[in-house]
Amino acid sequence: MLARLSEFLLPRRRAVLLVAVLLALAAGAAGSAVFDRLKTGGFDDPGSESGRAATELVERFGRDDLNLALLVHAPEGVDDPAAQAAGTALSERLAAEDGISDVTSYWLTGAAQLRSGDGESALILAAIAGDDNEATRRLNDLQPSYEGEHQGLTVEIGGAAMVNKELGEISERDAVRGEMIAFPVMLVVLVLIFGSLVAAALPLVIGVLTILLSFGLLWLMATVSDISILALNVVTLLGLGLAVDYSLLMVNRYREELAAGRATGPAVRATMASAGRTVLFSAVTVAVTLACLAFFPLLALRSIAYAGIAVALLSALVTLTVLPALLALLGPRVDRGRLPLLHRASSPTHDEELANGFWHRLSSFVMRRPVPIATLVAAGLLLLGAPFLNITLGTADERVLPESSSARQVAETLRADYDSGESQALNVVLPQAPDTSGELTDYATTLSELPGVARVDTSTGTYAQGSQVAPPDERHAAFAADDGVYLAVVPHPLPTPEAEALVDAIRALPAPAEALVGGQTAVNLDGVDAITDNLPAAGLTLLVTMYVLLFLLTGSVLLPLLAMLLSAIGLTATFGALVWGFQDGHLSGLLDFTTTGDVAGTVPVMLFAVAFGLGMDYQVFLLSRIREEYDLTGDPTSAVALGLERIGRIVTAAAATLSIVFLAFLVSDIVFLKALGIGLPLAVLMDATLIRGALLPATMRLGGAALWGLPTWLRPIHDRFGLREAPSAATPSTTEHAHAGR
Repeated sequence: MLARLSEFLLPRRRAVLLVAVLLALAAGAAGSAVFDRLKTGGFDDPGSESGRAATELVERFGRDDLNLALLVHAPEGVDDPAAQAAGTALSERLAAEDGISDVTSYWLTGAAQLRSGDGESALILAAIAGDDNEATRRLNDLQPSYEGEHQGLTVEIGGAAMVNKELGEISERDAVRGEMIAFPVMLVVLVLIFGSLVAAALPLVIGVLTILLSFGLLWLMATVSDISILALNVVTLLGLGLAVDYSLLMVNRYREELAAGRATGPAVRATMASAGRTVLFSAVTVAVTLACLAFFPLLALRSIAYAGIAVALLSALVTLTVLPALLALLGPRVDRGRLPLLHRASSPTHDEELANGFWHRLSSFVMRRPVPIATLVAAGLLLLGAPFLNITLGTADERVLPESSSARQVAETLRADYDSGESQALNVVLPQAPDTSGELTDYATTLSELPGVARVDTSTGTYAQGSQVAPPDERHAAFAADDGVYLAVVPHPLPTPEAEALVDAIRALPAPAEALVGGQTAVNLDGVDAITDNLPAAGLTLLVTMYVLLFLLTGSVLLPLLAMLLSAIGLTATFGALVWGFQDGHLSGLLDFTTTGDVAGTVPVMLFAVAFGLGMDYQVFLLSRIREEYDLTGDPTSAVALGLERIGRIVTAAAATLSIVFLAFLVSDIVFLKALGIGLPLAVLMDATLIRGALLPATMRLGGAALWGLPTWLRPIHDRFGLREAPSAATPSTTEHAHAGR
């Protein structure tokens, strides 16, 4: 297939480049509107108990969750006549807005729980109709009219809708900032790698084209499906990183072919037949890994799955079409702009040069002492990963936002200054009401006795501390409809762990009929449960699929197991650092974030999917080259040393550039993106150094020829479907003596 593609591209190189540029410009233009199409939120499970409760509330009772909070400050106190008049007018104006319902405020109801303890602020609560994206769009319209000064009052906006809105805005801004930082740093690194300005520019050209096309692809996907805006950061940076990685591999192999004496056309064909196969296989590997995120019902994770698959394959497509056309057009000029102090040949071509190379000498050293080195490195990585044993999965609430965030400031004020958590209210929906009002009264009374509960409102009245404190009136009638009833459980202001414990306590309490517990805390808790419940299926599917792919690459039944084991060991240190730095807070001062005592449940899953995929990406690079050397020499020990030496420098370069891309996450103001900014580079560097430099050669030396064994009954399968690189032009000169002796 790649040979036919080469034959198609070479005579049409200029046309291919022209079409690529035009498509990239069109995709970039379309992609400029992608932000308006992407969805905010995406951390809830629509099929969970809380999701069903929300559906019942809307369809049966016509009620939405209170997702908007206006925190109103009055310098003279909220009971001052002028403040009362202004607060009442503000409440009534909000109630008259389209798409706004269930407006309640201190000035409309006189409810003490909507007034701060010092009397200097009060709350206006409301529900914005629609899903998270519709709520965000409506809030965009409302915010300029309500935030700030109003007739002597100062208004701050908070609530779940504001949290989602600010998460989206920060994600959009961070995506642009990250790329602006990554590009110039990557250019410097690429110049150091190649020692040539033209060669260094090629991966960045492919990266730019990939990003533009990625924006267009996201825009297209968002027109036919829901895509979370949080996928934007991961997908665009992943696309950039993969495009640069693949380009590095291709350019390096092309320069090898030129150095071995091949002309431009044959060099391009040989590059496509060798490195091109690896790029294609690597993209499939990354795509398969990301596809496992589709097992999770959370939109944020499913979006990364769908968009990540598309962008991984797009990166390979651009690399395998545009880059060969560029190389064919440049020919030997790929090395123009040489910097004498930095320029060097792309790869050693003689036995003596290979034997004296850094990676050859390092792997040979390791393979002379495989047991102590493998034991020491594996034990060290597992020790670094030990903190992961104490991981606590939590939810992404307003604390993941920066301290300057309006939603976070409002939430912190409510916890500190208010006696009840109106915005944390839980809705307990009974689709079929109990047979008697007495059963409902008893249930409400019991709920009001739970630790942390301020009061319970339902159709039979209001309850607090185990007794009825208000009889039913016109306001309570809205809690019953169509043979169903619901209860609003209003807690005291609670930190997130205590609020989640309250949800568990309510669900454990016997109810007089089927009870569905909803509300934002329940939504967050169900999101974490959706992750843990689907992990086994996702993990098993990933391992089986990855094994099959690596079998097709290596032609071995044992090497795929070894490769996956080594990648898993490499990830232990990454997850340990995640817990140590973010859950335990040791990096909070350096990276400026608030320690929550847990890790957002989506972070380890995203980190594992992306990091494991990239780890296997590098395993593909290495094993394909080692396989090539083994086919030529038949010596498993020599194949490891020669393969590492030939590709070691370029894999190091790829790891360095990819780490720079992911370090751009550190500029984000969102805590879980900062966590990815630490975890992904650490995973990539661990895999490219300790795994490749120590564990891989040590374990392959211990396995010897047995690692390459293939049962007779599997040989026809691999012969038919297997994938491997074609030997380069440079290889025979270094291995002819090996053939002569066989």
